[in-house]
Amino acid sequence: MIHRRTLLASALSSAACAVAASAQTPAIIRRFQAPRPADNLEHAVVYRREDEFCAWTYTRGFWETANGDLIQNFDAVTVNYTSADAINHNNVFRNSTGRKIVTVRSTDRGRTWNGDHPDFDLIATSGASARPFAEMGPIDYLDRDVLLYSFSPGFGTPAGRAPLRVSKDGGRSWSGESELPLDGLHSLTALNSYLVRPDGRCLLFMFEVSADGNRRPLVYGSLDGGTEFHFMSFITEEHDPKAAAKSGRTASSLAFAGHRWFYPRAIMLPNGRILCSLRCQRDPTGDMWTEIYYSDDGGRTWGFLSRVNDFGAPGSLIRMSDGRLVVVYGYRLQNYGIRAVVSEDEGLTWGNELIVRDDGGSWDLGYPNAWEVEPGKIGCIYYFNSMNDEVKVNGGQRHIARSIFTV
Repeated sequence: MIHRRTLLASALSSAACAVAASAQTPAIIRRFQAPRPADNLEHAVVYRREDEFCAWTYTRGFWETANGDLIQNFDAVTVNYTSADAINHNNVFRNSTGRKIVTVRSTDRGRTWNGDHPDFDLIATSGASARPFAEMGPIDYLDRDVLLYSFSPGFGTPAGRAPLRVSKDGGRSWSGESELPLDGLHSLTALNSYLVRPDGRCLLFMFEVSADGNRRPLVYGSLDGGTEFHFMSFITEEHDPKAAAKSGRTASSLAFAGHRWFYPRAIMLPNGRILCSLRCQRDPTGDMWTEIYYSDDGGRTWGFLSRVNDFGAPGSLIRMSDGRLVVVYGYRLQNYGIRAVVSEDEGLTWGNELIVRDDGGSWDLGYPNAWEVEPGKIGCIYYFNSMNDEVKVNGGQRHIARSIFTV
């Protein structure tokens, strides 16, 4: 007769072997496919001037008004395309003779834009003699013609502050500015990123930069009346426990250092979950990626959900009318351009890459903002330089372009 202990040991051994075999031959988790061109691609130039360097659409402000109009701000700097050093991001403003904020609009869901006749410095000039933001209450953030503008002096540095302006007429005119309180933070960098909850509370997404350059994304929330905001929550831990970005990285400036978790941008799903995209980088001239964090309690607490891609950031996250999510991002490695991915499970996993364009002349491009043109069709606006340009200064002349494609 076989002893019961022998039978038990045999059973446990068989189970262990089965587990080991399973670990060695797991079920297919995902089938990877090579990036492919997106379908039904259309490209157009939105704004281009031969003596200007145009850039940074993602952080300068992008809005959709109540009637569906789209508004995009960006920087335009007068430069001479004489050398790569002259248009280096650390030098471009020092080497220029003029800088302006350009505002372009589209009244047909981004198919065409008024780039030939844009507004210049509209926000600054309209707010010059207007009442400051703090005196503009009450503000109803559920009104889609109420728009906020906040871009930091000292952007991305330990000296950053967050002045705020408001428009109540769909961006035609703007208030003067009022500075947000630091609430004990070292600094604030604002990048025109906000979300309105169904209860009317406006959430501002910004990031702190500490004295040693550490970046940490956070949320401010509006109070009753709408003219006052205060700190609500941090989105991530204070420091990256895996040191994925900063470990071993040296740089000429804070902007070119390795950072994880900045440029927060959020959307809310129909079930109330908030998804926030974050930019991560070891090197802003190429090695970067996009991550998604989530909140199920209105922005009070946050957790990691997914990494969107291998490479590419910042990512513009939108929800399509059929429920799918799309992230569009600049791709600053060869072949330089704009790419996108799609999620069919609310951001938990992401499909294979779609190439929106791969004809960039260098890494110096991207910062897209995306929207749904019509069901199944995505539009994006971004800054770009073309490999086919007559200008050959670390890529082509920097201009604003848009693409439309189907998903």
